[in-house]
Amino acid sequence: MSVFALLDPAVHLAHDAVAALAAFLPTALAVVVFTLCVRLALHPLARAAARGHKAQARLAPRIAELRRKHAAQPEKLQSALAELYRAERVSPVAGCLPALAQAPFFSVMYRLFTTPDDLLHHTVFGVPLGLHVGAAHGQGQLLVFGVLYAALAGVGFLSFRSARRSVTDPTAPGAALMPYLSFGTVLFAALVPLAAGIYLLTTTAWSVAERAWLHRGSQPRQPLAVQPAR
Repeated sequence: MSVFALLDPAVHLAHDAVAALAAFLPTALAVVVFTLCVRLALHPLARAAARGHKAQARLAPRIAELRRKHAAQPEKLQSALAELYRAERVSPVAGCLPALAQAPFFSVMYRLFTTPDDLLHHTVFGVPLGLHVGAAHGQGQLLVFGVLYAALAGVGFLSFRSARRSVTDPTAPGAALMPYLSFGTVLFAALVPLAAGIYLLTTTAWSVAERAWLHRGSQPRQPLAVQPAR
């Protein structure tokens, strides 16, 4: 039995919920509403992650200074970082654990919108929800996918700007690359059916708005500047 098969009971429940909504709404809109309901239910985890990120931002200047001070001594750096986290009562994974806790929910939704079922036979503007862009034909169908990808790119740009502003430690490995991952949803959407693309657009737009709300009024502190030797 595959690992994904373990999600089947939850996928069936999610399918029934979307189908119930689709009895009153267009199926594409039911996908959006269901996604928003799930993200609203997961909001407490997002708040916990935000608290962890704010704690990391508060310590960012001191962490950057330690990285510079012990750049040639990895073991001493790890010891100093552990002592700093212990003294400040901050976990280095405080912002990651809530995000990991959300992963099973997102896996269920991804499986729901990529596994062929009766929901994916419905259409939006004449395009079946189970259709991949590679199988699209005619200007009308291509236009629907084009609008979806353009919207995902717009949301990705907003996420990119937010991610660049929220970098707490520019000296950390991969810090410069991470913001550019915001555009990965556009590439991923090209590999999944239209329903999954609508889900991606809804959930990423929620993430950007949620992050802006949770981090409103807070600006990341800049790392301490290194004074040139004289």
